Amino acid sequence: MGGKVGIIGAGQVGAAAGFLLAQAQGVSDIVLVDLDHARARSEASDIAHAAAFGGAAQICAGDYADLAGADVVVITAGTSLKPGQTRLDLLAANIHVVSKVLESVLAVAPETALLFATNPVDVMPAVAVRRFAVPPGRAIGTGCALDSARFRDRLARHLGVSAGSVHANVLGEHGDSEVMHWSGAQIAGMPLTRFAEEIGQPLPPELQATIAQEVRTSAYRIKEGKGVSNFGIGGCIARLTRAIVNDEHVVFSVSTFMEELLGVRETCVSLPHVLGARGASRPLTPPLDEAEAAALRHSAGLLRDAIQAGLDATAPPG
Repeated sequence: MGGKVGIIGAGQVGAAAGFLLAQAQGVSDIVLVDLDHARARSEASDIAHAAAFGGAAQICAGDYADLAGADVVVITAGTSLKPGQTRLDLLAANIHVVSKVLESVLAVAPETALLFATNPVDVMPAVAVRRFAVPPGRAIGTGCALDSARFRDRLARHLGVSAGSVHANVLGEHGDSEVMHWSGAQIAGMPLTRFAEEIGQPLPPELQATIAQEVRTSAYRIKEGKGVSNFGIGGCIARLTRAIVNDEHVVFSVSTFMEELLGVRETCVSLPHVLGARGASRPLTPPLDEAEAAALRHSAGLLRDAIQAGLDATAPPG
């Protein structure tokens, strides 16, 4: 028997994730929930027709009650990033949306793993933990999992290898303060920069800075051209969900709420975690060089402030 997945939000991100999950091994049932019931029904029907060519999962539109027994609930509902905005600019609008979603989801599926894709994605797990008492390992932001894939893809293209051969993570905020973990990146069992030298494709500091900026601004550039970034995050959601449903114990750079990191209290940034049926493990802090530690501390501080602003905005009256 496969796993049951709920997706809150049937917009382009939710639909992309649902389409990919309909093809995913180990997923048997997908429920799309959206305030626009007609949109959810139409997306579910369209995905089901595609799945008839080889997918195994059953997909339907439903209400919150239909999420009972879900192994994972993905939350994509909220306002999307507009030109000129940062992810943190969406805090005020989306935190109220997500809070209402959490009330409804946890009423029917209190033990589910929550996977957040709504921006600012690193604030939402903290809201689940602090306002709704969800264990930190079951409130997971997609965080820098997608940024890490973009980082590996960019490095792979420079080095002429497959992205699967590149072991490199992005840490911190899923946003402008994210940190490329250059010092921990490896290929073929050797440090990334040494491998690059060995094959005659060096990575001098100025090229590293260019690559980091390209990764950091990737979503902005995609949205300039097509208005939305949906397939990358849809693939990310599907992969993380599959890891949880199938209890894979694989490592991804995702965000969870933590009491302290590098001297910063009550923050939520991406670090490597092991994902399995229980959700995410405790965060694992890899060795960092001095510059990376300072950058990660700065990123954690920005998110600490954003989390506090979000909690203040959702504080009960009185």
